[in-house]
Amino acid sequence: MTRTRDRQGSASLIWAVALAAYLLAVFHRSSLAVAGLEAADRFGISAAQLATFTTVQLLVYAGLQVPVGLALDRYGPRLLLVLGGVAMTTGQVCFAFVESYPLAVAARVLVGLGDALTFTCVLRLVATWFPTRRVPLMTQLTGASGQVGSIVAALPMTWAFRHWGWTNAYLTAAGVGLVVTVLVVLVVRDAPGRWRRRGEAISIAHVRLSLVDSWRHPGTRLGFWTHFTTQFSATTLALLWGYPFLVRGEGRSSHEAGLLLTVLVIALVVAGPVLATITARHPFHRSDLVMGIVLVMAAVWTVVLVWPGDAPTWLLVLLVVVVGIGAPASIIGFEFGREFNPDARLGTAIGIINQGGFIASLLLVVAIGLVLDWRTPAGADYTPEAFRWAMSAQYVLWGVGLVGILRARLQTRTHVAAAPVSGTAAT
Repeated sequence: MTRTRDRQGSASLIWAVALAAYLLAVFHRSSLAVAGLEAADRFGISAAQLATFTTVQLLVYAGLQVPVGLALDRYGPRLLLVLGGVAMTTGQVCFAFVESYPLAVAARVLVGLGDALTFTCVLRLVATWFPTRRVPLMTQLTGASGQVGSIVAALPMTWAFRHWGWTNAYLTAAGVGLVVTVLVVLVVRDAPGRWRRRGEAISIAHVRLSLVDSWRHPGTRLGFWTHFTTQFSATTLALLWGYPFLVRGEGRSSHEAGLLLTVLVIALVVAGPVLATITARHPFHRSDLVMGIVLVMAAVWTVVLVWPGDAPTWLLVLLVVVVGIGAPASIIGFEFGREFNPDARLGTAIGIINQGGFIASLLLVVAIGLVLDWRTPAGADYTPEAFRWAMSAQYVLWGVGLVGILRARLQTRTHVAAAPVSGTAAT
């Protein structure tokens, strides 16, 4: 009994420190969201160039998910979390001082690199340290709680830019990153009784086999399309375009825009445990829940975009709440990956699934920037009409994602009926 309590205490402490690392990663990822207009002035760039910051960051993140998953299976989460913290801290220090656009993009590459190393490591620690029955809840709590970093990147960062200036605000962020990285070194262990855990050596044959086996299972593809379809709206608003959309597209003040983005994150945090409870009680309807959330998001966005003039406050609050719920809905995708993949390739499966939402977010961020430049006269401010055109790009991604979910769900159910896996595999 004492040994069990000790393990539970260790698991909680390790999870808390790993969660702090993820919270910080989300903070670094989102720190540009409320500084988009300041960045455009600082570097003298267009909307498309501004979008490049987030585009590059997301491209690095999405592109590294599979390599990170493979490295995670080989080297364990502790080492990767430390490397991620160092990369993000270095990137924020550079971003604090650079004044040229190319160097600023390079700094965001470092931030994206460190961010890419973080979340999958935390999920692996959850799967290792907690009993199987608690993993879905802990996974949702991880995703939801980590998004508090977006709150820190909204109102407080807005305040910091106004009172401390660009350089001091980003240096402060880097300083916090250094502290959290030291905590990871001191506290996090890969497995009970072991500081480090090593997997099978990485070879071309091993990489090919792990990737093929993970993607071949329709449950992994169901997780990928779940993540792809539910996450991008919230990610795009939180990372870059939410603040400009609310200020220039909906006529809100900077303070109101910051509050609305904070409400988005609060909705995300609250919805995570609720969705975990629902999916635990109704595992056979998880994909139905996902598709229902997507349809509600699309419906509310439609009302906002067709509303004559600026949308009323209550409607914008409803929008950010519904969009916020989409982010924890994406975590359901990892449940599919965990259920249908053995531990030896769990990191690879998580990496594949985690690509989904960020690929979609990357496409949307780029599309919004291009459409805004297309619909805005040279030298003029972005107009509400331009934002309506730009935000409509979401419908294409929702359509592609819903088709992917429906196909993968059918294939997964066929697979389970033909060769049932251990436990209750439900979609």
